Amino acid sequence: MRRLTCALALAVTVTATVTACGGTTATPSASPASSGTAAATVTVFAAASLTGTFTELGKTFEAANPGTTVRFNFGSSATLAQQITEGAPADVFAAASPATMKTVTDAGLAAAPATFVRNKLQIAVPAENPAKVESLKDLADPEVKVALCAQQVPCGAAAIKALGAAGVKVTPVTLEQDVKATLTKVELGEVDAALVYRTDVIASGGKVKGIDFPEAEQAINDYPIAVLGKAPAGAQAKRFVDLVLSPQGRDVLTKAGFEGP
Repeated sequence: MRRLTCALALAVTVTATVTACGGTTATPSASPASSGTAAATVTVFAAASLTGTFTELGKTFEAANPGTTVRFNFGSSATLAQQITEGAPADVFAAASPATMKTVTDAGLAAAPATFVRNKLQIAVPAENPAKVESLKDLADPEVKVALCAQQVPCGAAAIKALGAAGVKVTPVTLEQDVKATLTKVELGEVDAALVYRTDVIASGGKVKGIDFPEAEQAINDYPIAVLGKAPAGAQAKRFVDLVLSPQGRDVLTKAGFEGP
C-alpha cells in the first residue's frame, strides 16, 4: 500500500520532493540559471572614438561566448575615468590616452594596462569645405568657426599639442566633451572645421572630409586597455581584452584607421 501511494505521488508530479518514500528526491530538469551557466554581462567603459570598432568586437565576443552580453559605456575618457574612480561598476576600461588611464591605475583600480592602438588627428571639414580650410594655419582665421574637444579630453589635449607644435593660436567657438560631439558640429554644418581623430573622419562615411597636417605626428595618442581590479565579470573581462589584443581585434581596429602600437 505504501509503494502504491509513492507511485501515485510520482505520477501526479515529478517535480515534488518525496521524502516519505525511502528518502528519494525527484528534481526538475536543470535550467541554464540553475546549472551554473547563468548569463554573464561584461561592462566595458571605452573612449568615444572606439564606438564603431568595439561595438563590432562586442558582437564577435558574444557570438563566441553564448549567454554572455557585452555592455558598453562610450564617452570622454576623462569622464569615464572619473566615473570608475567614483565607484561605477565596470569590468574593462579602454582609454584614449595614458593620462586618463593613469587616473584609474593611480587609484589602485587597475593594473598593467596594455597599449593596443594609436590614433592621430585630422582637420575635419564639411564635404564641400566652404571655408576653404587646407591647413592648421587656416584655423587661426577669426572668420573660420572651429570646434575643439575640451582640454581635459584626450582629443583636446592632442589638439593643443598639435597647435603648439605648429605655432598656431585658435579661438574655438565651442569646446565639446568628447570627439563624437566635436565631429557632429562639423556634420551639422555648425562649424567650418574641427580637430578630431582620423578614425572618426573615416567612421563618418563621407559626411566630412579629413585633411592631414604634419604636426599630427607630434600629437599621437596611445590607447591603453585594462581589466579593472574589482571587475564583477573578471574572467570574461580578461577574455574580451584578449580579443582586443588578438590579431582578429587588431584587424578590426586597423581597418577603421587606427595604427598599431
